[in-house]
Amino acid sequence: MIPFIDLHSINHRFEEAFKEVFKQFLDSGYYVLGKNVTAFEKEFADYCGTKYCVGVANGLDALRLIIEAYKILGKLKNGDEVLVASNTYIATIIGIKQAGMIPVLVEAEAETFNFNIKALEQAIGVKTKAILPVHLYGQLSPMEEINALAKSHNLFVIEDAAQGHGARNKEGIRAGNLGDAAGFSFYPTKNLGALGDGGAVTTNNEELASVIRVLRNYGQSKKYVCDYVGVNSRLDEIQAAFLRIKLPSLDADNNRRSEIAGRYLSEIKNNKIVLPMWKGGADHVFHLFVVLVQERDAFIAYLKSNDIATLVHYPVAPHKQKALSEYHHLKFPVTEKIHKEIVSIPISPVLTETQVSRIISVLNLY
Repeated sequence: MIPFIDLHSINHRFEEAFKEVFKQFLDSGYYVLGKNVTAFEKEFADYCGTKYCVGVANGLDALRLIIEAYKILGKLKNGDEVLVASNTYIATIIGIKQAGMIPVLVEAEAETFNFNIKALEQAIGVKTKAILPVHLYGQLSPMEEINALAKSHNLFVIEDAAQGHGARNKEGIRAGNLGDAAGFSFYPTKNLGALGDGGAVTTNNEELASVIRVLRNYGQSKKYVCDYVGVNSRLDEIQAAFLRIKLPSLDADNNRRSEIAGRYLSEIKNNKIVLPMWKGGADHVFHLFVVLVQERDAFIAYLKSNDIATLVHYPVAPHKQKALSEYHHLKFPVTEKIHKEIVSIPISPVLTETQVSRIISVLNLY
């Protein structure tokens, strides 16, 4: 069986370094917000090209804390509206709601799975205060157009970069440095994945970073002195240590993902399968390689019978989720088609050429 993602093989490459850094961590006797968190924050900020990085517990908290910090700074308030992709993972929307904002869902663009810019512009209203683009599946949202809209309407731009580690625009600027702030996830399956949960906020705003750094640790400006009603959302010291080991390999891993994607796009030739759009640039890091098929269940069963694992990202659109019943009356035809037909096939830096060839062959025979 070709697994959808082989996390053991991905992380086995770093096993000896992991063991050594764990021993150092264990021997240090200092297990929360230590030197590895501080060092990783600097290294990841440098990688993204931002001035600041604040490590937090997960990607959802990263988005939530950005908004909470803007509220403390008087830039946002409860009930403000945030424009967000209608086809994103539900965590993006939960983060907005938990921070007291109102998510306004915006239709997707069929070819890239990112914002439909015309729909985005039409969704801007008097209560709109921020745009939250999602670099879904690893492809940058159309940030030039989004930032232009935001500037003309005096809106904040908060990137959900949970799937976009290392993606770059045509000027070479990376995800995490394309808006006012960005939230990252280091969930194990991400392009830069920890061995557990983890997340971070990147920004060039010193005041925002300072507030988030306090908020993540109960709102304490110093030990036992709380300035705000904060949360417990700290990046684990040991996960930061593991991430520091893996970060130098991120670009090479992304390049390998792109090589595999290039083979898929040039060698899969089956009119029953709609391939994603990619122009070959660094704006897509292929966290996922997604295809569209009309008879999804049959397609998945066919691949399973040929020992190829798949996943669906995601089977239920946010506005159809029980948890978001207030959106059930809405219609998003493109989003609904995407969620009905989308399938993710294996792509990872440890896939062999033999495995890639096998996947291509099986898809072409479908």
